[in-house]
Amino acid sequence: MNLGTRKILDRSFTAVGITSILLMAAALLVVVVPIFSGGIGAIFFKGTIEHRKIQYNEFEKGSRKVIDRQIAEVTPYRQEVYRILDAFEADMETMEPAEKRDYLSKYKKVRDIVAHLLGPIPGDPEPILLRYQYGTTRWEKAEESLHDLMFVTKWDYSNPEEMAKQYFVPRADEFAGTALAALFPYMEKNLDKMLLPEQTFYWGFLTERSLDAHIFGGIWAEIQGTFFLAVGAMLFAFPLGVIAAIYFTEYARENFFTSVLRSANSTLAGVPSIVFGLFGLAFFINTIKVSDSKSVLAGSLTLAIMILPTIIRAAEEAILSVPRAYKEASMGLGSTKWRTILTVILPAALPGIITGGIISLGRAAGETAPIIFTAAVSVGATIGVADVFTQPTPALSWNIYNLASEHEAANEIRHVQYGMVLSLISIVLLLNLSAILLRAHVSKKLKG
Repeated sequence: MNLGTRKILDRSFTAVGITSILLMAAALLVVVVPIFSGGIGAIFFKGTIEHRKIQYNEFEKGSRKVIDRQIAEVTPYRQEVYRILDAFEADMETMEPAEKRDYLSKYKKVRDIVAHLLGPIPGDPEPILLRYQYGTTRWEKAEESLHDLMFVTKWDYSNPEEMAKQYFVPRADEFAGTALAALFPYMEKNLDKMLLPEQTFYWGFLTERSLDAHIFGGIWAEIQGTFFLAVGAMLFAFPLGVIAAIYFTEYARENFFTSVLRSANSTLAGVPSIVFGLFGLAFFINTIKVSDSKSVLAGSLTLAIMILPTIIRAAEEAILSVPRAYKEASMGLGSTKWRTILTVILPAALPGIITGGIISLGRAAGETAPIIFTAAVSVGATIGVADVFTQPTPALSWNIYNLASEHEAANEIRHVQYGMVLSLISIVLLLNLSAILLRAHVSKKLKG
């Protein structure tokens, strides 16, 4: 190959490499930017007076004087809304039965939106669920509800060769000539005076318990549950993984038994995580009964088995990377084999072992399938350390899936879903960053 051809190939491979890196960076941005913007929206947002009322009533945060003053400020504007509703209901009593039936279903939709915005309408029965005891807590959601109040969504099916087109019709047209017609321009003009939106820094999203299945409150129970499961898994898997790595590298002979063990370890590393979840249910809960049903202990043991092959392999490679001269020097000075492993080989291999362990910890924190059957619940309170042996727990990975796909009000709590995703990603990134920093610190200390 002549020099010109070699230069062309080198430049081509360089260009391909740079292009690949740029494409991966672009793909990462496409994924991360919406998560970051949506997740930050769970903490920084325009909160309404309803949010401040919940914070005071449920978490005793805020000033009673300030809330009372703001309630007095919004009450006249809300009273006018209720007056318009009462006037229209009085008008319906005088209508013909057919006309009344025609208006009744349309009016119910209007009344429901108003109750969703402002909270229970005076004279209605006391709601049981917390979500119906307060109005809209976030200003962007209030604006969406206002749009639903102002317009009726319609679909145009006139062209059979095209998909139906969405369009909006002013809802006020349905009530033209009635007392309710005045409601729509009034709500549009005075909604901010009825909800008093303020820029809010809601740190409680990370530190408070959830209320009414995450309609209100924070995600502390999920963060705590993720921590318990991940750390519990490491308490079981890390010492076993390091011991197994020492056995493979320092004691095991090359025979059929060792070959089977190595093959089993490699096979376990490729088993789908859902299989570990089913195994954990069948073995830890139904067979040896570490708990009567789901528990943090059962989930941690299942996660430990899942990450064990990774820890073994990482520790094994770290031990093998230690120069053989270290071992020979220690043995030559009269040290025993076990003492050489503890005082010479393991300290030298510690950076690699720690890195593998913390990366495995990050994987344990982000797994969903292994804890579905063994530890996770959709809704639950925070648990104490003594409860990990008997009680299940919410966890970020499982609750992200559950809130996005199974929750009845999934569209109303998108900010919670994004906030959970951002929290989980941040935890995993912090764990990986800590692995890098810890490895650098240990390596520097070993070099003196």
